[in-house]
Amino acid sequence: MSTPVTLPARLDLSAASALMTTLKEHTDGDLVMDLSEVKHLGALCLQVLISASDKAVAAGRSVSLINASDRVVDQLRVMGMTPEIITRGRQ
Repeated sequence: MSTPVTLPARLDLSAASALMTTLKEHTDGDLVMDLSEVKHLGALCLQVLISASDKAVAAGRSVSLINASDRVVDQLRVMGMTPEIITRGRQ
């Protein structure tokens, strides 16, 4: 199993660039994103998560989001997303 990438507590506009860099560097094995620390997930970082997931799925890697709190799941829902939609990638 791949080592999870633990995401920071606040995923907002100021965190998007660092998040993109972190996820781009994770190219070995499956992409496992640990959301246990996340308290706020903004739209731009959601786009980064979706993009990283799409690229991983296109490369034949599996993607999973783990330890998402109810609060984060609610934030995703408000933006029309679920963890399952993100991890599928665009098909």
